[in-house]
Amino acid sequence: QVQLVESGGGLVQPGGSLRLSCVASGNIRFINAMGWYRQAPEKERELVAGITSGGRTNYVDSVKGRFTISTDNAKNTAYLQMNSLKPEDTAVYFCNMDALLSGTWVAKVYWGRGTQVTVSS
Repeated sequence: QVQLVESGGGLVQPGGSLRLSCVASGNIRFINAMGWYRQAPEKERELVAGITSGGRTNYVDSVKGRFTISTDNAKNTAYLQMNSLKPEDTAVYFCNMDALLSGTWVAKVYWGRGTQVTVSS
């Protein structure tokens, strides 16, 4: 029914940039919020950045000033622009969506499968 597909991950040197994309498809009626999470080996998954339908954003302290989340509502797509990348940003990045589907009245959370980001020289 609903699918979230991330892209844009890869290997980048410290100080470099990457732009992640997340395309949501399916019978989506309304998206309340989208977000990016990450999980490094042997660590818990953490929220990196989130954005509401009204455009309100929030970031984990470690990425403030370096990462920017945005959306293209017409395309049901979220982006994460990551600049000044550090080795500690290495993780699998997951897209997350809180949305109402057509014919339903209860919002649910959906997840993508993730994209690997590796920051290394």
